[in-house]
Amino acid sequence: MKGAKVLKISLEDSGCYLGREKGCLVVKNRKEGTETRFPLFENELGEVMIRSGNTVSAGAIVSMAFWGIPLIVTTARGNPIAVLVSFDNSSHVLTRLHQYETMKTTKAFEIAKQFVLGKLKGQDQVLRKYGLRRIDYFAIMNIKNLNCEDVGTFRRKLAGIEGKCSTQYFSQIFQLFPEILRPKGRITFKAYDGINNCFNMAYEMLKWKIHLALIKAKLEPYLGFLHSVQFGKPSLVCDFQELYRFLVDDLVIAYSKNLSKSDFVFKAEMYADKKSKRQYLNEKKTKGLTKELNALFRSKVEIPRIKVGKRQEIETLINEEALLFAKYLRNEIKEWIPRIANLT
Repeated sequence: MKGAKVLKISLEDSGCYLGREKGCLVVKNRKEGTETRFPLFENELGEVMIRSGNTVSAGAIVSMAFWGIPLIVTTARGNPIAVLVSFDNSSHVLTRLHQYETMKTTKAFEIAKQFVLGKLKGQDQVLRKYGLRRIDYFAIMNIKNLNCEDVGTFRRKLAGIEGKCSTQYFSQIFQLFPEILRPKGRITFKAYDGINNCFNMAYEMLKWKIHLALIKAKLEPYLGFLHSVQFGKPSLVCDFQELYRFLVDDLVIAYSKNLSKSDFVFKAEMYADKKSKRQYLNEKKTKGLTKELNALFRSKVEIPRIKVGKRQEIETLINEEALLFAKYLRNEIKEWIPRIANLT
């Protein structure tokens, strides 16, 4: 089994040009007058990200498609809006077929359990790090012993246990934030307070990294095992997010310790025909948090890589976990227990 490719090209500054010359992708930075070459034949290039304000040649796009290198296109703020892949990316039907078929078996229940158990293991590390009350042992045992024949009943019971643990988790970690900024509870969609919107922004970055990892593993991002299947909801992406949220939580906690009300701004928005003001980090602090998140995904953890090496970047771990999960669905390995990184 091949491991995840670790080399990446990221055109984050404006004024850069990505082209193709003599078997290489070439990045030319006009402002700095530099030129960097990435040989394609080495087959280590995993992805290319290009932000609005940069240019790419048709030849480079053709080479990326030929070598199976996804091209991620983002807005000027760094929000991904599209992933360009070759037609061959959709040819791996076997993995998706097994994914669909697994939904009809009891194996789907065990997969859903693993996502929740992995989430609770990560959250427990955050609670332990800050000396807070740990995850209830009986909740973990109830998840392991949960057994229902009906899919709907199983999901409701599992969601009930997971939801109770998450409520207790956030009620504790929110006490770590400055009192003047402390939210009353966790709000995911259209939050009004700044701290919840910090979490939402950070989770969004995690979300698209997972989405891309699932595409690379030839999985169907919109067919999940823990989260329900709904139009427009990438439920498998949501499933995988549960395994890595705790890393983002720990970063947001640390980043927010020195924040004050002056670091936030109010923006008027329209929602459901009503105008409201929502609080967000100002542009400077948003860039700072984004930089910290990118550093987090590049940081290394003590988990061996599939091919070689005892350590790997968190982003590589996400890609490898998707590959292992696909292998499990294809019945090429007997079990899949998510590898959860340790907090430093």
